[in-house]
Amino acid sequence: MTITCTWRGDFDNAAVNALHAEAFDHPVLSIDWWAQVRRHSLGWVVARRGGELAGFVNVAWDGGVHAFVLDTMVARELRASGVGTELVAVAAREARAAECEWLHVDFDEHLRPFYFDACGFKPTDAGLIALR
Repeated sequence: MTITCTWRGDFDNAAVNALHAEAFDHPVLSIDWWAQVRRHSLGWVVARRGGELAGFVNVAWDGGVHAFVLDTMVARELRASGVGTELVAVAAREARAAECEWLHVDFDEHLRPFYFDACGFKPTDAGLIALR
């Protein structure tokens, strides 16, 4: 299995919507990912196995020194194979190249080992206001 990860790689909205539904366990939506990442993101990483979308991560930013990992997703059959770790590694490398000083992430409790152990994030104090 050869997986390639590409910074700001091409993708199809329908494929990302299907992968997002699989990754986050919800019905397939009709989000315009191209418009979203072009408007709000430093970049994104696309993972492919052959011609098929295998993973995706969005790297939003504040236009300055803070970048944010959002929507890390990997095809179910490829989870725990290193694809997610590579997506985040490429995101971190490219955020650093863009002179960001911080890469933030938030996640559900069951993903702590992935983000802390596999990807190298460190725990910090943070705050959150639930708006819904």
